[in-house]
Amino acid sequence: MKLPARRQFVRLGVAAGLGLGAAGVAAQHEAGTAGRPGPLVWMDYDQARLDAAYDQQFWASNIQSLLRRTTTNSQRALAYLPPKQVWAYGTQADETIEGFLAPGKRHAPIHVFVHGGAWRGGAASDAAFMAENFVGRGVHFLALNFSNILDINGNLMVMAAQVRRALAWIARNAATFGGDPARLYLSGFSSGAHLAGVLLTTDWTQGFGLPQSLIKGAVCISGIYDLQPVRLSARRKYVAFTDEIEAQLSPQRHVARVQAPVALVHGSLESPEFMRQSRDFALALEKAGKKVSLSIGEEYNHFDVAETLASPYGIAGRLALAQVLGEG
Repeated sequence: MKLPARRQFVRLGVAAGLGLGAAGVAAQHEAGTAGRPGPLVWMDYDQARLDAAYDQQFWASNIQSLLRRTTTNSQRALAYLPPKQVWAYGTQADETIEGFLAPGKRHAPIHVFVHGGAWRGGAASDAAFMAENFVGRGVHFLALNFSNILDINGNLMVMAAQVRRALAWIARNAATFGGDPARLYLSGFSSGAHLAGVLLTTDWTQGFGLPQSLIKGAVCISGIYDLQPVRLSARRKYVAFTDEIEAQLSPQRHVARVQAPVALVHGSLESPEFMRQSRDFALALEKAGKKVSLSIGEEYNHFDVAETLASPYGIAGRLALAQVLGEG
């Protein structure tokens, strides 16, 4: 099918993306970190400004409304979506996959979504409102559940292992629910985009016995791809960062393993650090000779840009459908 032609976003090449300025957005929020700057802890950030750069409440005053809207829209979506399927990929209660299958489709492509929530919130059930965009076009939509970082002593390695096992389970069991393991696509939002980046840079041949080309395309929305500045921010209070975690779970440092086209998306009203994370990851991928694009949603903040995955007219939704349907 042909995707809608009307564009509601600005799509830039990686080099052009370097010209993005965050000064206007930052100026709107400068009052929140007013006062004499302290010692610099990351680039030109003192501790207060770095903490604010990784605190979404600082940049999206409507955060609670948007989170409630996500839950409400997903609850309503259950009325018109196919019955939800739930599969266990592990023995823990939170190690499940929630899926909506395209009716009557066999050997259908699969789109897997990794939810966000700063590693300490969110659930697959809140992604149901995104499913219709895929199911209606013959694509199975699956969303992953995994542990809350607060319940696993702050250990990101546990979460990384969970999402890897979940994706491996989907690849190995796709035929049982009418999916095509050779057409496995991925998206993630915020901390979920970080975990999607981890999946993209996983060595699937070691320990899993799966092809390195397992993932055929990915859309990463407003993610974190290098953990060094996050480790220096206030998030270190609940994430037990170590040198090993920083090195192994920073996707930007393992771009050689990426074999799929990657579409990176962020909003123009996000934290300058979140915008920089996407730009730097895009540049690293481009430098490594990978297929990558960078798209910027004008006048979108961190949370409402995620909603665009639910629409064929939205930034992320258009990119994801183009990948899955081979029209990118």
